[in-house]
Amino acid sequence: MTGAVAAPDRDPGLQPERTRLAWRRTTLSSTGAALLAMKTTLHGGTSATAVTVCALCGALWLGFLLVAHRRIRALSATSSPPALTPRHATAGTLLTVALAVCAAALVF
Repeated sequence: MTGAVAAPDRDPGLQPERTRLAWRRTTLSSTGAALLAMKTTLHGGTSATAVTVCALCGALWLGFLLVAHRRIRALSATSSPPALTPRHATAGTLLTVALAVCAAALVF
């Protein structure tokens, strides 16, 4: 009996769910990085530069949170969500990299 075994049909609901969870994990990790960088900076004393960079770090985090929340809502709204637009993908990427650089600058 050498028949081909039919592959199970792909569940289209799983990929948006995994993507939504990935956005949530990324949001959580960026929140942790921003908070730890701000805490580390403000723990040893404050300066005008440190406060400014902390404010910038907070603004970048809020920007990423907005992009991520928008995408999470789009993924949850329908069973077949629209593709991520290049503008939102670029914004998410740039905000993530800028937040990482800002947090690293605060710590070092």
